[in-house]
Amino acid sequence: MPNKLSFLSFLLLALGLAVPSGAETMIHRERSAYRDITVFEQDGMRCMRFSRKIAARQSCFYLGDTDKLAFRYTKMMMGALYLVPNPHRILIIGLGGGTLPNTLSSLYPDSKIHAVEIDKAVIKVAEKYFGFQAGNKMEVFEEDGRMFVKRALRKGEYGYDLIILDAFDHEYIPEHLLTKEFLEELKRILLPGGVLAANTWSSSKLYDHESATYESVFGEFFNLKDSNRVILAKRGDLPSMEEVKRNSVVLDPAFKRFGVGAEWLLPMFSTRKDWNSKARILTDQYSPSNLLNTK
Repeated sequence: MPNKLSFLSFLLLALGLAVPSGAETMIHRERSAYRDITVFEQDGMRCMRFSRKIAARQSCFYLGDTDKLAFRYTKMMMGALYLVPNPHRILIIGLGGGTLPNTLSSLYPDSKIHAVEIDKAVIKVAEKYFGFQAGNKMEVFEEDGRMFVKRALRKGEYGYDLIILDAFDHEYIPEHLLTKEFLEELKRILLPGGVLAANTWSSSKLYDHESATYESVFGEFFNLKDSNRVILAKRGDLPSMEEVKRNSVVLDPAFKRFGVGAEWLLPMFSTRKDWNSKARILTDQYSPSNLLNTK
């Protein structure tokens, strides 16, 4: 039992949450074509998870303050805006409860946002239980994220200032969204100077492989680490920390509403290589995430 509790605690910390103390109140449960989906309330939050076997949470919001971001990693993702402070076209792969689309739509009501989610049930749950709402500036596409990107490339229609990669199943990022080929496809639909923000874990046997793969496509990137880690890569050279800090000063008054502050976020910005540069790059022919992603 201690080992099991320790593992569950790690998963919750990886999502930026404390280990829950109160009993869960079940709101909704269903089995979709891809996963078990559970919506529940606990400790003043409403949450979604994708597994009945483990306590990891894919999305949460505070019932008493729906604007405040509940997960540390979503706050870290906001650091992407320090690199591209006024994005006009945003792509988000992986919807969850719609926290990041809602936040970005609130910050940039005139920006076009495309949210891509493979699971129709997740979209419906986000709309019914998490306040997510598509509209004129917010389009939702029910399909695999990589297929969406490939179609965009074929049509030559899309160019994004900001791409957020936050696609998880109940275990980890789907392996076809980890490869060099996929990252190259994402880079091609970024506008010059555009930014990719990717949510990953800070501790797994995939760490070195993921890092080497991102470096092979984007070169140097900002590596923000907490329990999760967020990779901030750019199509073009990274801005200096002086520029990042200047952008943070402009954005922070608006960020406070969401519980995000530069005094917490800026110290995470680092380009230090803390991985084995000889690690094998993940490709469409070699992406055994089910084997490598073990603690």
